[in-house]
Amino acid sequence: MRQLEVVLLAVGSLLLGWCLAAYVDRAVSSRLEVQRFASHDQEMQQQNGTVSNLRQWSQQRLAAYARALTAHVALPLSVIRISRIGMQAPVLDGTGEWTLNRGVGHIEGTVAPGGAPGNIGIAGHRDGFFRALKDVVVGDTIELDLRNRVEFYRVTNMLVVDPSDVSVLEDHSLPTLTLVTCYPFYFVGNAPKRYIVQAVRTGSSGSIASSNELSAGVSPLARDFRFQSRQSQSRR
Repeated sequence: MRQLEVVLLAVGSLLLGWCLAAYVDRAVSSRLEVQRFASHDQEMQQQNGTVSNLRQWSQQRLAAYARALTAHVALPLSVIRISRIGMQAPVLDGTGEWTLNRGVGHIEGTVAPGGAPGNIGIAGHRDGFFRALKDVVVGDTIELDLRNRVEFYRVTNMLVVDPSDVSVLEDHSLPTLTLVTCYPFYFVGNAPKRYIVQAVRTGSSGSIASSNELSAGVSPLARDFRFQSRQSQSRR
């Protein structure tokens, strides 16, 4: 019995050490990724935060993230940040599995961050970077850190849709941002729904927002999203 206790204690210590090492590695690597983005342009201030909410991630997602860090990656398109819930992540191009293991991804076919006005679509894993979206509320500020400015968005709505409902990615009359992740957040297996966070741009650093953008709130944007009335707006 004594030998079994020693073996179990040793195994437990090894597992604890592995988890701690993985946590530190991902925190440091993520910080370096964000700093690399910031240092690309001298006009941007160096970022000193890390990818947030790692404690909320699943062990499977942490392992996939560690593997993704070993490969070369192009400079992020931007860095997305929601300060109130402590969420920060690099926005990479595309939504392939490798990309979403390393960051969040710009959805192909939608307006790119920093591009022409339209609806920017960004996707992320529910057990990784975008798990923090479960804590988002209407009115939260989303920052999209670009190489020459920071754009600010105000959360106007959250809703649950079927995976086939791609109308959430349509362009609208105002510059908007749509965040997409699987739902429910803690579902075991392939999640059957999609959780959507909608936000409208309110301005950007070094510029004056238009009167239309500044006056935009929940009601104007909600009217523009025609699909909204067909879907559940609860988190269930």
